[in-house]
Amino acid sequence: MSAPSAGKAGSEPGRGRRVILWRHGQTSWNVERRFQGSTDVELTEAGVGQARRAARLLASLKPAAIVASDLQRAAKTAAELAELTGLPVTHDEDLRETYAGVWQGLTHEEIISRHGEEYAAWKRGEPVRRGGGELETEVADRAAPVVLRHAEKLPEDGTLVVVSHGGTIRTTIGRLLGLEARHWESLGGLSNCCWSVLGEGARGWRLLEHNAGTLPEPVLGDDD
Repeated sequence: MSAPSAGKAGSEPGRGRRVILWRHGQTSWNVERRFQGSTDVELTEAGVGQARRAARLLASLKPAAIVASDLQRAAKTAAELAELTGLPVTHDEDLRETYAGVWQGLTHEEIISRHGEEYAAWKRGEPVRRGGGELETEVADRAAPVVLRHAEKLPEDGTLVVVSHGGTIRTTIGRLLGLEARHWESLGGLSNCCWSVLGEGARGWRLLEHNAGTLPEPVLGDDD
């Protein structure tokens, strides 16, 4: 299966556009290993600091546009980059984290204790509605088109920053690379305020960097 390209009809392949998919900063639920999903949890003080440090690095890449999930942990992370670059932030609810029903608010240990078989099936790559919520493919169905739509507006060699959530970013990357859904888990999770970079090549999108950031940090979140 070939990876979909964001190029417009008639455009030359490999225009050099880049998409940076940036995960939000730390929240208290990340620290507690509590499943957030679409719950609107705010950044901790440490999370704000992470966003500010990462924003300085990302600003140096001179992004052309910023789009973000409307959940406050992503929106406030995006605001740090907007302040440095002067760019407006477009918020889109389709970039929200996976809705996970009754899993939301539970700790990692509680999920394994109460929904162990469901959790194991998800980790095996089976299509699972965690907590009665969304399938990963449904998350990709809503999020990937947002990224492509904004990428299509970039100038040649332009960079788009997408501020979202670990699970949503992983499924979006999998979809844009043309990977089968059962292989998306192999991409691994993102640490708080780290990012992945996709570059546009002659045959579609390529993964240039994954879980990049200032210093290695553990992955704490819904996607671990």
